Amino acid sequence: MPIKIPNDLPAFDVLTREGVMVMREDQAAHQDIRPLRIALLNLMPKKIATETQFARLIGATPLQVEFDLIRMSEHETKTTSAEHMESFYRPFQEVKTEKYDGLIITGAPIEHLPFNEVTYWDELCEIFDWTQTNVHSTFGVCWGGMAMINHFHGVKKHMLDHKAFGCFRHKNLDPASPYLRGFSDDFVIPVSRWTEMKQAEIDAAPGLKTLLGSDEVGPCLVEDPAHRALYIFNHFEYDDSTLKEEYDRDVANGTAINVPRNYYPDDNPSRPPLNRWRSHAHLLYGNWVSEVYLTTPFDMNLIGQTSTDWRR
Repeated sequence: MPIKIPNDLPAFDVLTREGVMVMREDQAAHQDIRPLRIALLNLMPKKIATETQFARLIGATPLQVEFDLIRMSEHETKTTSAEHMESFYRPFQEVKTEKYDGLIITGAPIEHLPFNEVTYWDELCEIFDWTQTNVHSTFGVCWGGMAMINHFHGVKKHMLDHKAFGCFRHKNLDPASPYLRGFSDDFVIPVSRWTEMKQAEIDAAPGLKTLLGSDEVGPCLVEDPAHRALYIFNHFEYDDSTLKEEYDRDVANGTAINVPRNYYPDDNPSRPPLNRWRSHAHLLYGNWVSEVYLTTPFDMNLIGQTSTDWRR
């Protein structure tokens, strides 16, 4: 939550430059408050696990959030019960006349496919375009982020010769960013992907800014102000055991897989893994929710209009 201090207090400019949530006195006096509407477009096969992971992070702030679950209209999941989908999810075509303060688009286990060969690609592109008129801020995660940055900027995904798998050290490249309030200078993030985005190609796309990156696994978090979007290619939302479950599954199936790096103590899969990213996961998603709260219009009919900062 923001701190309200006098506009002319010396700390005001210092804290603003550091990315601390500072609210002007006149801004606080005229502030209206309502619940935030945030939706999850869940493309993962394990719907229940994924919705729980994101709900845990979104629900950790003191703000009241209405959390909606959205699915692709025609694509039917084979790994989650029809009863669960019918009870809790709405197809996109049913919600596309509505407006949301925030939208999270998850990853999907279809990295090997070219984007245009994904069975629901046309509807997903429709959703990307819909965010520009009906969503205040969008957060694309892993494949979802790669697909969105490709749609809007033409940035390509590239296949890796081996899976990036484990917990990798990342650098805070923009400590003053409001999305990185409280972040350490470096930290670990779970990574599980066969593809990558190249930093040089992101740099060549006008308006994009990389906020988090790794010397080993490349860019991680990219801000796209023009499209009111963030793209993250790695998995802060993962539970303690998610990488273990992926590793155990591949071992059981006889699939060639490396032990996830820097995940198990001493890289020994017989030992219980330690969660070393939980605090930064809550920071990132809490900061995003806070920015949505500070910048979204009180009148939801105004979402998608030209201004992207309603604090001014």
